[in-house]
Amino acid sequence: MQRLPPMRPGSTHDGLGFVILISCVAALGGFLFGYDSGVINGAVEALQAAFHAGDIASGFNVASMLLGCAAGAFLAGRIADRFGRRPALFVAAILFAISSLGAGISSGSLEFVIYRVLGGLAVGAASVIAPAYIAEVAPPAYRGRLASLQQLAIVLGLFSAFLINYLIAGAAGGAGQPFWFGYQAWQWMFWAELVPVVLFFVGLIFIPESPRFLVAAGRLPEAASVLSRTSQEGDAEAKVREIQATLSADHRPRLADLLAPDTGKIRTIVWVGLAIAALQQLVGINVVFYYGEVLWRAAGFTESDALKINVFGGTINVGATLAAMALVDRWGRKPLLLLGSVGMALTLGTMALLFATAAPGTDGTLSLGPWTGPAALVAANAYIICFGISWGPVMWVMLGEMFPNQCRGAALAVAGLSQWGANFLVTMTFPLLLTGIGLGGAYGIYAGFAAASFFIVRAIVQETKGKTLEAMR
Repeated sequence: MQRLPPMRPGSTHDGLGFVILISCVAALGGFLFGYDSGVINGAVEALQAAFHAGDIASGFNVASMLLGCAAGAFLAGRIADRFGRRPALFVAAILFAISSLGAGISSGSLEFVIYRVLGGLAVGAASVIAPAYIAEVAPPAYRGRLASLQQLAIVLGLFSAFLINYLIAGAAGGAGQPFWFGYQAWQWMFWAELVPVVLFFVGLIFIPESPRFLVAAGRLPEAASVLSRTSQEGDAEAKVREIQATLSADHRPRLADLLAPDTGKIRTIVWVGLAIAALQQLVGINVVFYYGEVLWRAAGFTESDALKINVFGGTINVGATLAAMALVDRWGRKPLLLLGSVGMALTLGTMALLFATAAPGTDGTLSLGPWTGPAALVAANAYIICFGISWGPVMWVMLGEMFPNQCRGAALAVAGLSQWGANFLVTMTFPLLLTGIGLGGAYGIYAGFAAASFFIVRAIVQETKGKTLEAMR
């Protein structure tokens, strides 16, 4: 082993403060993830009019980003294992900038889809690399709360997108109306993302590389230097040796590490990651976040009221995520997932019943009664709370920490592919379900997946609370 330089003593408080700071920078990738995902919500009908798109083309305008997300999540893990976590996040920041600028200047669906796919590559990369980076620099006692910063940043990004959509559309008189300098309001919704993109890029300049990547790359003195500032265990050299012991001595991380060395089959823990990643989307949460305006207008609300409902739902989502951050290291990951599954199944089932029994109005939208309308809103926001306090943040926490060091990058790649593939499936099929079986039928399907998630988690998910990353097997 290389000889490591002596470490300077530092206070535990200073080390934790530094970890929080660099975790917040990494979590800006999650903020952009949330904004990029939510900004489309308020622009769906404006884009449909601007590009003269039909229902299928409109659905693809929304879902196209998710194709890039799946590819970005898969490729980012390999890039992060080969070149480092920071370079992968830098690439994501550049792609975010290109996408937000290009989406706003697009003059047709094809051009728009290309820029959205590029943005999807960035979202996919940020979705797996940011939580992995945070998990790799965070002390075990605080890792759940710090890794939850990713989901908090995502929901803050969603909330910001909903709020900016509402303010811009309100000021312009509609998402498809002219705004500043003659450009339409929906264009400015996309361009507003450039502000946090610049902050993310600048912040990445000042954060260190993940110590676990540095050990895997053989850059031991650098790893020890970072650990001396982030670890609360005091002996950076001993921590380097512990990390080394969990890595295979003969090769750097690779996709083949997904296979168990004794059986040659895919590791059980990888299947668990694939399952929870897909289930987080199959419960239909992004139908609310991507199609919120369309959903509530189909339920009989005006455009202005639908956008207000989005902002209110985004606020509730932020509050639920803060609650999850307070609970994840106390209650544990698995109990929160189980609690969330029960709550989502009940609230989604209630929404399915309310929408299925609502009568159609004269204009073809649903006509919710004086008590069914408020009941549907309560059920929808209770669903957001149940998701936000459990599956929203906890899935990302577990993906960042559940895999062994040797296969973390590769496992995150395939788990991200599973998550975004399920997201694409749900997003692309919702408009078809809406016209085919209606809101009641669609939410009935999502309720079924929420119920199934309870039994799947109870059967296969293992608790990771309080364990070091080197203890993961």
